[in-house]
Amino acid sequence: MKRIFGLVILTALMACNQAEKKSTETKDSTKTDSASVKNEVSIKDEKKLAIFTQYVDLKNALVKSDAAAAQKTAAVLKNSLAAYEGCEPTAEIAEKIASSNNLVAQRKDFTVLSADLIALLKNAEIEKGTIYVQHCPMANKGNGGDWLSTEKEIKNPYYGNEMLECGRVAEEIKAK
Repeated sequence: MKRIFGLVILTALMACNQAEKKSTETKDSTKTDSASVKNEVSIKDEKKLAIFTQYVDLKNALVKSDAAAAQKTAAVLKNSLAAYEGCEPTAEIAEKIASSNNLVAQRKDFTVLSADLIALLKNAEIEKGTIYVQHCPMANKGNGGDWLSTEKEIKNPYYGNEMLECGRVAEEIKAK
């Protein structure tokens, strides 16, 4: 199992982040009273913005435990990733999610997809808003899992309603 997890990490480091090698800007979260304010994220690179928006749609389908919606949104995401140089291997992961109607399998592949997109978006030029990198320590049989969100509030895509609020904000990717 450790070998597989190591391979997942290695794959995540190799895919989707080869196109850019910029420094990352992350800050620990700070408490604000505006948690209910809509966090609109704007990314300078329109292709990255489309990828992020489609990824959030996929994450939301998994939060709702809607395998059919996850298939549809993953298919759209696959096309955007395939068209973005360096993200072809990540597009294959999105294709696996799109071709499965098994929620457990979709969520397992979502872990690898998320790792790739976290690496890609840490290098994105955020013009407005905050992208939250969130972590659930219990996902993947205790190996943990990360995901991206536009909201600070935890809505866990690995467990849906079973453990909707399991997780924490690990980092914030903000406009510079």
